[in-house]
Amino acid sequence: MAAYSDREVVKAPGNLVISVYATCPDITKTVTPDLKLKDEGVLLRIDFSKGKRRLGGSALAQAFDQIGDECPDLDDVHYLKKVFEGVQDLLTDELISAGHDISDGGLLVCALEMAFAGNCGLNLELASQGNSLFQTLYAEELGLVLEVSKKNLTLVMDKLSNVGVSAEIIGQVAASPSIFVKVDREIFLTENISILRDMWEETSFQLEKFQRLPSCVDMEKEGLKHRFEPSWDLTYFPVFTKEKFLSATVKPKVAVIREEGSNGDREMAAAFYASSFEPWDVTMSDLLNRKISLQEFRGVVFVGGFSYADVLDSAKGWSACIRFNEHVLQQFQEFYKRPDTFSLGVCNGCQLMTLLGWVPGPLIGGVLGAGGDLSQPRFIHNVSGQFECRFTSVTILPSPAMMLRDLAGSTMGIWVAHGEGKAYFPDEGVFDRIVHSELAPIRYCDDAGNPTEAYPFNVNGSPLGVAAICSPDGRHLAMMPHPERCFLMWQFPWYPKHWHVEKNGPSPWLRMFQNAREWCS
Repeated sequence: MAAYSDREVVKAPGNLVISVYATCPDITKTVTPDLKLKDEGVLLRIDFSKGKRRLGGSALAQAFDQIGDECPDLDDVHYLKKVFEGVQDLLTDELISAGHDISDGGLLVCALEMAFAGNCGLNLELASQGNSLFQTLYAEELGLVLEVSKKNLTLVMDKLSNVGVSAEIIGQVAASPSIFVKVDREIFLTENISILRDMWEETSFQLEKFQRLPSCVDMEKEGLKHRFEPSWDLTYFPVFTKEKFLSATVKPKVAVIREEGSNGDREMAAAFYASSFEPWDVTMSDLLNRKISLQEFRGVVFVGGFSYADVLDSAKGWSACIRFNEHVLQQFQEFYKRPDTFSLGVCNGCQLMTLLGWVPGPLIGGVLGAGGDLSQPRFIHNVSGQFECRFTSVTILPSPAMMLRDLAGSTMGIWVAHGEGKAYFPDEGVFDRIVHSELAPIRYCDDAGNPTEAYPFNVNGSPLGVAAICSPDGRHLAMMPHPERCFLMWQFPWYPKHWHVEKNGPSPWLRMFQNAREWCS
């Protein structure tokens, strides 16, 4: 194919891409590439090439505008099978804390990437085995780098040896942020990890400036130099829903409402089901065609996604379907005013709730269901100018929000995925009332747990880090982050060791939905 831009023709030859899928018998028996053990970690290399160090087609060759003569290859398929099965056994026995494949950039880049992700240092001690320095560090021969603890090192080596797999100790993990690389006992590299990470990220940051606000790119780049492990703390220990609720013969009904372009309905239904609700899949067409009524529901949930492809801005089309249909608007207004009901809006649903005036509500700002009120808060394009999908930190403040009861004081991670998530308050007086009435209960925060406006901790530029708005009576909550996408611990990409939670157990966010269930009782 070819692309034409600014009188330049960019040609790209066709590539064959083969995708392979395999089932994972236990998703909790997996590891991520980030180094975790600090001074107690040891790095092992499992080499599929049995000593060969071919540089053809490598990133190093490309950097020198070369191709090379001989490319890495898999010379022994049977050995690959042995390695795979041996590593699976180690994962089952929880003897591996981190793992990464050797690919672009070779062994050195593989180890550095693991250190970048773990924000720690390395002491690598390599043997050239007759190869050049470049071959030793940058050959992209197939292989794995594993992190194991010192106390389990002998056991791991024995288990691998028993199945015919050879592993080589290549260094140790360090808590200090320094990288030391020795080859044949001679030091070739001594550097701070932040310097090397800047070099590794530089190309990406330069490309990002073409699609993101340059000042945001610079802010994230500078911030990386000072990052540390997030200070996440919980005010309670997450548990599964009580049996008395799960075994109830009659459960409160919650309408999981979706529109054309919505995509978060199944996760949302799963979260409410896990909290002993009876979730119903309700489409806007069901309401418009009078096939179903909101009178029979205790809860209404507006899910995330991109209704009507965000044409005319996010949730504008969805809100118009409600506001300009007298019957549907009346249903929603009656539901909102019933004292025994609650509502939750996430992402696109959050944007919808503000456009409908459901939060902060008519007592604070806006006119319920009317639209067009210039004082009504709403959500606009991210300050970066880009769709943001991240697992970011939030802190929960005291508020009347029923679903956040017992969560105030907690700081933890949550998924965000939106292009228009910046909270916008046209009327400063309304914003002041929201803040002083504690109606902005969830805030984006930095690694220390402090609410912030700094990018990328605050992914959209919301003032005071506002990520959610609730009504004064606490029954209605609108939030941009996605709690339904991380109500189980295996959905967390990372969490601190001191939480002492089970990977196959509930996450702190399940408490939101459990609170709603208890409130309905």
